Amino acid sequence: MSGILLVTGGSRGIGAATVSLAAERGYQICFSYLQAKEKAEALAKQINSKGVKAIAVQADTSIEADVVRLFQTLDKELGRVTALVNNAGVVLKQSRVEDMSAERIQRMMAINVLGPLLCAREAIKRMSTRHGGKGGAIVNVSSGASRLGSPGEYVDYAASKGAVDTLTIGMAKELAAEGIRVNAVRPGFINTEIHASGGEPNRIERLRESIPLKRGGEPEEVARAILWLLSEEASYSTGAIIDATGGR
Repeated sequence: MSGILLVTGGSRGIGAATVSLAAERGYQICFSYLQAKEKAEALAKQINSKGVKAIAVQADTSIEADVVRLFQTLDKELGRVTALVNNAGVVLKQSRVEDMSAERIQRMMAINVLGPLLCAREAIKRMSTRHGGKGGAIVNVSSGASRLGSPGEYVDYAASKGAVDTLTIGMAKELAAEGIRVNAVRPGFINTEIHASGGEPNRIERLRESIPLKRGGEPEEVARAILWLLSEEASYSTGAIIDATGGR
C-alpha cells in the first residue's frame, strides 16, 4: 500500500487523472469536488470496483470549515493522510487588469492561494513528526502562467500561481526537518475543460505554434509528474518545481 492520498479538485481534468493513476499505484484516496457530484461519485465507484478504497467529498477548499470537515472525513474513513495534492483551482473569464473587479480577484486568490494553504495546514498537523506524524509529501499544482504572466488574459490567475510557487519553496524549507517534502508541478496548456471556463474552449489550438512540442498536454502527463514527486523515487527532492509545459 502506497499510503493515504488527498487530492483536491479530483473529479475532472488533472485532478481526476491524478486520482486514477494514484489508485493504480496502490494509494487509498480521498478527493474533493465542488459541484461535479455525478462525475465524482462515478470516479470513486470505478476505483472501488477495482478493489481500491476511494471516497469523494464535497468541499469548497477556499472555506476553512469545509477544509476542516474534509480532513475530518478523511481521518474517519481512511486514516491519517500521508500525501496531499493541492490541485483545486479556478480560471475566470479572460480579462485585462483594468476590467477586473475586486470580487473576481478575491475569488481567484481565495481558491488558488488560500485553499492550498488551508489544506497544507491540516495535512501538516497530521503528517509532521513535530505533531506525532510519520512524515509525508505535498505536491502543489501551479501553472506555467506563473512564469509567463498571462498578459491580456489572466494576470490575476498568473499571480495566484506565482504565490503557489512561493509557498511551495517556503513550506519545503519549513517542513524538511519534520519529514515532509513539498514540491510543485507547473502544467502548461493541457487538454482539459479549464479553457472553456476562461471563455475560449479552443485556446490551445490558437497557441499551438508557440509551444515547442507543438501540441497541448494530456492530464495524464501531468499526473505522472505529480505521482513521481509523491513517490520515494523523489526522496531527495523538496522545494522543486517541475514544468510540464511542452517547452513553453
